[in-house]
Amino acid sequence: MKYGYWSPLYGGWLRNIEDEYKQMPATFDYVKKVAQQAEQLGYDMTLIAELFLNDIKGIEEPALDAWSTAAAVSAVTEKLNILVAIRPGYYKPQTFGKMASNIDHISKGRLALNIVSAWWEEEARQYGGAFTAHDSRYARAEEFVNALEELFTKTPASFKGDYYEFENTYLLPKPLRNNHIPIFAGGESETGKQTISRICDSYVMHGGTIEEIEAKIKEMNGRRAELGKPDFETFGMAAYVICRDTEEEAQAELERITSMNPDSKAYAGYQDFTSKSQLNVKVSKEDYCVSNRGLRPNLVGTPEQIAKRILSYEEVGLNLLILQFSPQLEEMKIFAEKVKPLVEQLRNKKVEVK
Repeated sequence: MKYGYWSPLYGGWLRNIEDEYKQMPATFDYVKKVAQQAEQLGYDMTLIAELFLNDIKGIEEPALDAWSTAAAVSAVTEKLNILVAIRPGYYKPQTFGKMASNIDHISKGRLALNIVSAWWEEEARQYGGAFTAHDSRYARAEEFVNALEELFTKTPASFKGDYYEFENTYLLPKPLRNNHIPIFAGGESETGKQTISRICDSYVMHGGTIEEIEAKIKEMNGRRAELGKPDFETFGMAAYVICRDTEEEAQAELERITSMNPDSKAYAGYQDFTSKSQLNVKVSKEDYCVSNRGLRPNLVGTPEQIAKRILSYEEVGLNLLILQFSPQLEEMKIFAEKVKPLVEQLRNKKVEVK
């Protein structure tokens, strides 16, 4: 299992804890501290989400820009892999490809792209993004990735599609790893899964139960096989961690952060997300309280309880956890020192028994 974390660009992950930002400010100084500590603690990667508006704390609150943050994090770290969301409806492949290739060089080949079809209509209105019907957003995303491939592998590059067109375009320097930047994406609709199976290297998921994740992994690798493609390189899942010395302490913290507040500033964004996306599970109020269904994997309890659950996910094929914590600096240190070593110990014991 590899361990990543969500970069805290929005002042925290908890929709009902309005003063969370006091410990997790939406500033680059805080993001930098988290990234450098994560690297020291042995985390493998960070996911930098992209939203121009803050859907967790409310649109009146700060939200850091993803791509300038990615460039800055690349410059102040040495080993941390950096997965950054990109929403094709806001970019041209030529200008974005130039930016991404440059950041790939700044990071010395640590960049990966998380293709997001976008779901927030109000954000698109405010920031001039192309927001169309669900399936056409995926069609645009697929064309965007294909156009990037032309730009990354050919000099000069030309492309003509339904959404993008360019001719004899020079993009230099090229990405470092064989003229390619790894492509991740997540999606639960039929159209989304078809598109991702065709164009992506890896698949990322919202938090889910062990049974849900096992089914998704089998399905998506099956789709790849039907296309004559190898299995996805990485299956990643979002998860929020509450690690305490006792189960009672962990459950008390869970109760604190899931007390429902329909009057919170972020509730409108949540309603927009659930109405504009095609999800394969009904999102509960508890799922709403932490972003990306982070509580659904139930990484809540003592270090041993969490470690055993992580091994259960590993056994069904999950190989990347993208974790959320609050407050981030303190809690990610606890996880690294108490849970990660225990996962290794329990795994080794299983091997010895076999």
